[in-house]
Amino acid sequence: MSGGDGTRRVRAGRRTVEVHRPDKVLFPGGGDAKEYTKADLVDYHRAVAPFMLPHLRGRPLMLERHPDGIDGPTFMQKNTPDHYPEWIERVELAKEGGTVRHTVCDDTATLLYLADQASITLHRWLSRSDRIGHPDRLVFDLDPPPVPEGVPEGPGAPRDDFEAVREAARLLGELLDELELPSALMTTGSRGLHVIVPLNGRHDFDEVRAFARDVAGTLADAHPDRLTTAARKMERGDRLYLDIQRNAYAQTAVAPYTVRPRPGAPVATPITWDRLDDPELHARRWTVADAVEQARTDPWSGLLSRGRALGPARRRLNALRG
Repeated sequence: MSGGDGTRRVRAGRRTVEVHRPDKVLFPGGGDAKEYTKADLVDYHRAVAPFMLPHLRGRPLMLERHPDGIDGPTFMQKNTPDHYPEWIERVELAKEGGTVRHTVCDDTATLLYLADQASITLHRWLSRSDRIGHPDRLVFDLDPPPVPEGVPEGPGAPRDDFEAVREAARLLGELLDELELPSALMTTGSRGLHVIVPLNGRHDFDEVRAFARDVAGTLADAHPDRLTTAARKMERGDRLYLDIQRNAYAQTAVAPYTVRPRPGAPVATPITWDRLDDPELHARRWTVADAVEQARTDPWSGLLSRGRALGPARRRLNALRG
């Protein structure tokens, strides 16, 4: 329903969320990209909430806000403003020299409120606030090698290196299978793919990061012409970087089904492993127009509830490394 002041009111469970300036264009159209307004963003979040909230509940967030749309300034917001409604969950966590009061999104009303704030992308912690030092997710971030300056990027461009991402994901998935670890695959909605391993939360960030680093190192050693763990860009050449940097305290990763601030409103979307063979697959394959339809296929099918300890996998990895 709409108010006389142009404000739209959206019901979410027991709460009503006000959407201000619903006709504000956040994603300008142009070329093949469709225009999307704040109202469109709110409608998408209301539809995707049943699929997205399980990946957000209990986790501190960093909000990527674009109040003037994706062509305007970007604000990376960690601290929850005082004016946020009291019913929105917060968690106060230690940082160097003080604390940060992070927003936690536990329900649809909060999700819609954040959309009204033009929080286009939700970046979540890999641990939950009740066991903040012990992640229950491990993330490998696979982005394509850098494209030479002046050469267009993305699907259909003269040089689209998503094929390198596809191959790296396939190799990483095979190694994780060999280590007997379950893994999930997600398009990032930006340039690449995330490979996610569910953990049982018994290990701290240092242990998880060390394990991820050794997995990436093992894979890069086996394919030194295609893959690298070099953090410095000048040392990578045209090899794909196996990025494990998100596996640390206070680091975040884009949440499943979150929207990315790019033309056409692409969405970070869970997929099944067999989707790697789809020639139409690319990082921005799904948008707010069709991501809910993909979500309804349940691509991860309970996989992330099968969190594992890393001890047995560490022993298998050590045996592989000799």
